[in-house]
Amino acid sequence: MVDRLPNLKIVGVTGSSGKTSTKDLIAQVLAPMGPTVAPPGSFNNELGHPWTVLRADENTRHLVLELSARGPGHIAHLCQVAPPHIGVVLNVGSAHLGEFGSREGIAQAKGELVEALSEDGVAVLNADDPLVAGMAGRTKARVVLVGEDSTAELRATDIELDEQARASFKVNGVPVTLGVHGEHQVGNALSAVAVAMELGATLEQALEALSQARSVSARRMDVTTRADGVTVVNDAYNANPESVRAALKSLASMARAGGRRSWAVLGTMAELGDTHVSAHDEIGRLAVRLDISRLVVVGDAARPMHQGAHLEGSWGQESVLVPDADAAVALLRDELQPGDVVLVKASNSEALWRVAEELLNT
Repeated sequence: MVDRLPNLKIVGVTGSSGKTSTKDLIAQVLAPMGPTVAPPGSFNNELGHPWTVLRADENTRHLVLELSARGPGHIAHLCQVAPPHIGVVLNVGSAHLGEFGSREGIAQAKGELVEALSEDGVAVLNADDPLVAGMAGRTKARVVLVGEDSTAELRATDIELDEQARASFKVNGVPVTLGVHGEHQVGNALSAVAVAMELGATLEQALEALSQARSVSARRMDVTTRADGVTVVNDAYNANPESVRAALKSLASMARAGGRRSWAVLGTMAELGDTHVSAHDEIGRLAVRLDISRLVVVGDAARPMHQGAHLEGSWGQESVLVPDADAAVALLRDELQPGDVVLVKASNSEALWRVAEELLNT
């Protein structure tokens, strides 16, 4: 079908985390440049991918696609459905580690995107992730590196966060402030800027559009403040060690900036294979190191997170293990104080987003 749309430019986005947020940023930055189609939420598999492609018509100028993989060859197949002109690889982390066996195995699968690019294509790669930057040798396309590293062609410097963990920074010396939450969004934003510039925008035009972009897909760093000043951060669509670390850092920044108490309500991170215990243990320890006020661990499968927090900080009641989402809601309703900040995050299968919704309906 895409062969019948000669004016269409296709952008593919993959990575272990941040795919949906970056896809949303790219779509919003490209929208002022022409009709743009992107999938809602995380339509990124063999069903959602072709459904999105079929939404493009003769008026569409940009098709932004999110590509996921649960095994070797998956991304290569999706690229055959709609061959991308620009491929964006964000990071290689621990998501689906149980299926791939190693981060190197994950990198091999994610790199199928850049291998699918033609000589006149562009690979936008994260200069701060060695496994991603190393994919430059796997593509015939021109490579654009983005990140904070000195090798990046689009480089972020002077990063600062406000009381809502929204980043202000400079891209090659030009300032911008994001409307989305979390320092991890800086790298996502750089990828969006790189794509826009490759499709004809100036740096200034891309940054202006970027500054207007907001969170689009549900349950991804959705920040809402109740009438009593309690702020709820609903980031419960999915979770892996890298995305949980990023969310905890955002929570700590928000609490620190406002002198507020911080609550992390965390559930199981799924599909981690043999690293399940160690990964959850490390997240619990990180919560202590970031000086999170209270940690609420939901579900027995996440118990190593609770244990890690106790071992790291000799915590007493600062960390508590509860059996389910209902118990977490009951605890929070009893103990939240005006001005507290609450992060809710877990793998989507845990349905922990219900905690955030209950708190906002209180």
